Amino acid sequence: MNLNRLIISSGWLYFLLLLSPPLQSQDTVPGSYTDISKVIFEEKIHDKVSSAYTNKEGEAGSIISSLLFKPGVQHKGPVPNDRVTSRIFLKFNLYNSADTVCRVYFCPGFYFNRVRLYEQLNGRVRPLPDTAPPVMERASFRLVSLAPHDSVTVIAALSAIKTYNNMLRPRLIGTGHVPVFLEQLNSNYQQSNQITYLFCGLLLMMILFSLTNFFQGGNKEFLYYSGYALFLGGLLFLQTIYHLNASPFGFFLEGYLDFMLQATGIIFYMLFMKKFLDTDNRHPFLSRLYTTGITILLVSMLLFSFLHYFSNNYTLEYLTETLTKVLLLTLILVYLTYSVRNWDEKLLRYLFWGNLFLFIFAALSQLGIVFDQQFRKLPGLLSSSVLYYEVGLFLELTLFLAGLNYKNRRNIISQTKEKETLKAQNLLKEYEKELAVYKAQQEERQRISTDMHDELGAGMTAIRLMSEIARNKMKENTPVEIEKISHSADDVLNKMNAIIWSMNSGNDTLDNLVSYIRSYAIEYFDSTPVQCRVHAPEQIPEKELSGDKRRNVFLSVKETLNNILKHSGGTEAIIEISTGSSLHIRISDNGKGIDLDNLRQFGNGLKNMARRMEGIGGTYRIENRKGTVTTLDLPL
Repeated sequence: MNLNRLIISSGWLYFLLLLSPPLQSQDTVPGSYTDISKVIFEEKIHDKVSSAYTNKEGEAGSIISSLLFKPGVQHKGPVPNDRVTSRIFLKFNLYNSADTVCRVYFCPGFYFNRVRLYEQLNGRVRPLPDTAPPVMERASFRLVSLAPHDSVTVIAALSAIKTYNNMLRPRLIGTGHVPVFLEQLNSNYQQSNQITYLFCGLLLMMILFSLTNFFQGGNKEFLYYSGYALFLGGLLFLQTIYHLNASPFGFFLEGYLDFMLQATGIIFYMLFMKKFLDTDNRHPFLSRLYTTGITILLVSMLLFSFLHYFSNNYTLEYLTETLTKVLLLTLILVYLTYSVRNWDEKLLRYLFWGNLFLFIFAALSQLGIVFDQQFRKLPGLLSSSVLYYEVGLFLELTLFLAGLNYKNRRNIISQTKEKETLKAQNLLKEYEKELAVYKAQQEERQRISTDMHDELGAGMTAIRLMSEIARNKMKENTPVEIEKISHSADDVLNKMNAIIWSMNSGNDTLDNLVSYIRSYAIEYFDSTPVQCRVHAPEQIPEKELSGDKRRNVFLSVKETLNNILKHSGGTEAIIEISTGSSLHIRISDNGKGIDLDNLRQFGNGLKNMARRMEGIGGTYRIENRKGTVTTLDLPL
């Protein structure tokens, strides 16, 4: 009977041992076993682990025995700055209740570049196989394999990258679901990522726009702005792609490159502001302010690089980055204050509003980083600290474009004025040259007319007088040649007087031309059968008329008077002169009228008249109206 009870009791005990987690003699976390056979997709184990920190170097086996593990993850938020460079150890228990071998991947979080698993058995520690999944983000995943009905105490030795985003979120993931897990994780940020991609597209357009303007005009402000947009856009684009990405480049971006890209972009922005506002000449205070900002950024980048690669003091590295951002926000505040004091300058007002929005949303973004846990409780996109920074950049970009448009319009107006001034100066120079040439011509005309009057005029007058004396002495026996000499001398003298009159610049007026035509016509028909009458306005406008125009008009009138005397057979000639927008001369006679079908008798005289008037921009017309009517018109 007792034997039967013993057998039954032994059977029940064996059955209970199969159903319950195996208890081992090594150091474990009581009551915290996780059955990996039940892990299909993901199971979080942050409440089933113990954690410890140490700064000791050396093999994990020699360190683990001296560690004091505390239940759970010691920090709900990011790993404290003074613990980032420490070695982190997590201890957790696993068992496999299945009849087959089960495997899962352990992931402590996404910014741990060294993950090494150890098995603790009977106080001894041995490393587990270092196996990662076949995905790009493999650095933070390690495989754990358990035989059927086996159990193990696992200790994970972790090294975090230098960033304030390190968060311990230990979990187990089914071996076939790592890609799905990563895809689902990224889908949680899909809406925010789409906004970031859209904004990066806008920045790309700004880069192309700025570079096009730079290559066309050589203005460095566009080159600086394209650098600013390139580095800031590259930062946002890379952060979106490599967000929570456990890969070497993802670690490099999160720990070091993001600050370098941001600082370099802001340096380009400050260079742009100095050039855009012409601070060296117009705003010396802003020039000193931005020079100070550029210096601060360069020193911060050097110090940050040194601390990142040659020091384990992450607290100082984090402080360097944070103080740099605070100083930059302070510089923005100083600029805003300066803009308010110089509110009359419209270009400063555009940039004031852009910098104000950038300051507000950049401050919100920084608060989102510092108070990450509180911001994560906000609904939807409001929980994303990056979104606030993007909104600030978008508003700053919009107002920059408005300011750029205003400056371009101002520059176009200024350039137009400069071109008009330069054009006027060139025209003035051309006019001065023409005036100098004209004066030289006038002086030469005056000299020639004076010489002709003094030399040729005196000579021709002497010839005429001597021919008259000879004719008077010979009386009836005067040779025909003497008569011809007298007439030729008289004709040459008249022509020379007309040439001298046309060349004298003192006669370059409309009034002088009308007076000369009147006196010549009356004198020409004197002692002839033709009676001449001249009708001209009493008041002649004071208008300048060049010697060339006076000469051609006079010669046309002279040719007409000559035709009346020789060919018309009339006894009366009427000259009507009127002035207004043009000089109008109408010459008529009461003769037989011109035969328009037979103009040979006039030779080239009529053709010369037409050519002369056309050459000075006038018109010539001849008609038969019970006598010949000749009309000359010259626009004034």
